[in-house]
Amino acid sequence: MTKRVAIIGAGPSGLAQLRAFQSAAQKGAEIPEVVCFEKQSDWGGLWNYTWRTGVDENGEPVHCSMYRYLWTNGPKEGLEFADYSFEEHFGKQIASYPPRAVMVDYIEGRVNKAGVRDWIRFNSVIRFVEYDRDADDFTVTVHDMAKDHVYKERFDHVIVASGHFSSPNVPEYPGFADFHGRIVHAHDFRDAREFEGQDVLLLGSSYSAEDIGSQCWKYGAKTVTTSYRSAPMGFKWPDNWEEKPALLKVEDKTAYFADGTSKKIDAIILCTGYKHYFPFLPDDLRLKTKNRLATADLYKGVVYVHNPKLFYLGMQDQWFTFNMFDAQAWYVRDIILGRIEVPADKQVLMADVAEREAREEASDDVKYAIKYQGAYVKELIADTDYPSFDVDGACEAFFEWKHHKADDIMAFRNHSYKSVITGTMAEPHHTPWKDALDDSMEAYLRA
Repeated sequence: MTKRVAIIGAGPSGLAQLRAFQSAAQKGAEIPEVVCFEKQSDWGGLWNYTWRTGVDENGEPVHCSMYRYLWTNGPKEGLEFADYSFEEHFGKQIASYPPRAVMVDYIEGRVNKAGVRDWIRFNSVIRFVEYDRDADDFTVTVHDMAKDHVYKERFDHVIVASGHFSSPNVPEYPGFADFHGRIVHAHDFRDAREFEGQDVLLLGSSYSAEDIGSQCWKYGAKTVTTSYRSAPMGFKWPDNWEEKPALLKVEDKTAYFADGTSKKIDAIILCTGYKHYFPFLPDDLRLKTKNRLATADLYKGVVYVHNPKLFYLGMQDQWFTFNMFDAQAWYVRDIILGRIEVPADKQVLMADVAEREAREEASDDVKYAIKYQGAYVKELIADTDYPSFDVDGACEAFFEWKHHKADDIMAFRNHSYKSVITGTMAEPHHTPWKDALDDSMEAYLRA
């Protein structure tokens, strides 16, 4: 096969795509030449933790939004690889909410087993991608940071797997320029101990605010205040945590809120979301979508309707993560291998997008959204040889997780769930989450 495929990014989505092609080759299929470009010096994407913020050692924007003491905020039973269980990797069943170091080890385990590291060019920043209509291929401009060398190569297909949780959305509020304290976006948050003894204000009411606020509380913040624009998170917070309506302004070290109240604060953390940002793509190839379950302009959630030789992975808002990326990667692989045909009529592709959007908008219920994405995963894997797994069982784990959070937001990580891959129950963790201040892999896996 003379085809060449470029994958942009070696995070969970890009690694899923490498594993998909390797799996086909392992089963005797002829596969294209696959080249994965990764701007960082190692694989893992967001899971590749760094102390750096702002720009990296090469002067490029830091990709990492990971913080030191992160634990998964959903049960591992909802993201387990269907072809590589936690039990296979660790040699035993482990607790349901692994910290960062444990997850990184698991992610690496599968791709190390697959032997695909040689397919990745590290320290390689994509500068631009162009489509040549006459040649029907792409020219990819790459900056090799190690050699400080810029070069171009041609590919038949491009798969964008660079993620969408690394370019922060940073709002401006009156008084920010004169605030006598630290203002940081969640993207640059690294160590909750920095805020020990402080009165911390977090702007936002979604998962980042919930988890970073919990981190600050766990590691000794004096008080935690979260400010919402539309609705409070509404959990049963600890005594030193309160929710306030919209921030209006900051004066000196006092925050003023829409309900007429005010509070002295030492630091502000902006949990205000991320942008889909692809500076290496021209307008005609660049995905423009909100963070939603039914992404704009992607047939089957992966094929760019305006150029079906271009694919995007993992661009959806996410309940499912690793196993959804797998489902997408196997599907894209089979399109490239000619096993799945993409309709030639652009109107058919756009009708598929419109139908998915309408179905997503039919309900704003959380349970509906989880089932919606579960159905999407089932839809994709039904057309490939990705190992079938109990997607409905994974949905049930998510439902239980939501109930456990409502019961006790600071203790939901102490619960256990059943693996939908092996059918075994997770072991309870030996230490309650709030008391587990050592989140190293050695401490976590200790019997």
